[in-house]
Amino acid sequence: MRRMKLEGKIALVTGGSRGLGKVISKHLAAEGARVVVNYGSNPDPANETVDEIRGKDGEAIAVQADITDEDSVNELVRKVQESYGENIDIVVNNASGPQPEYSLEENTWETYMDQLQFFVKAPLILTKAVMPGMKENQYGRIINIGSEVVQLGNANFSNYVTAKSAMIGMTRSWANELGPHGINVNLVNPGFIPVERHGEVDPSTLEGYSSQLPLRRMGKPEDIASSVVFLASDDSQFITGQSISVNGGNTFGV
Repeated sequence: MRRMKLEGKIALVTGGSRGLGKVISKHLAAEGARVVVNYGSNPDPANETVDEIRGKDGEAIAVQADITDEDSVNELVRKVQESYGENIDIVVNNASGPQPEYSLEENTWETYMDQLQFFVKAPLILTKAVMPGMKENQYGRIINIGSEVVQLGNANFSNYVTAKSAMIGMTRSWANELGPHGINVNLVNPGFIPVERHGEVDPSTLEGYSSQLPLRRMGKPEDIASSVVFLASDDSQFITGQSISVNGGNTFGV
């Protein structure tokens, strides 16, 4: 029988009902984790994800929460602990909101704050909420989802690039602070992987992007999910504070 890497662990995936989050949720469940599929407002995709996981003998629940609101996050963690009677072991900070592109002339502090809410505030308040339980267990995995835009520095996108950039320093600082408590903190930087929120993408755009990659193919959500599973498992127990690009070689190091 195949050994499941995450058997018995409780994994919370923010924005876990669609796109990358859905595939990450399913991969964690396939490795034995009890998955909490967090969603913001629409329960239907979250319930569908849970049903798909359960249909393959996995274990999952869907829990609504606004991950940018501290009270909502604390209630989310309370509900999970109430449901499973145990502390959360793994957190994947994946959720995001709209990602509009603005020129520097169009950007304002408010457009920057819109992105910081999801990529800095949300991981902060969720990590603080699960931290007592992880410290109690002397075990935890915090996996932040970044982006290759930090290294590419996409023009007309500084609101998003700035917020994602902040995740690097945040990840490294947390890794130093939480490491003595058995908590590993890492950052996964996906490349351009079209999912539902991208809508219809012109084939020429996909061809232009993939042709410049050393691996000469578009990434798949499964590529990101496999990396998250690795970082969530004991296979990565001596890895922390790292920024790992999963983008077919489009960028090298941070």
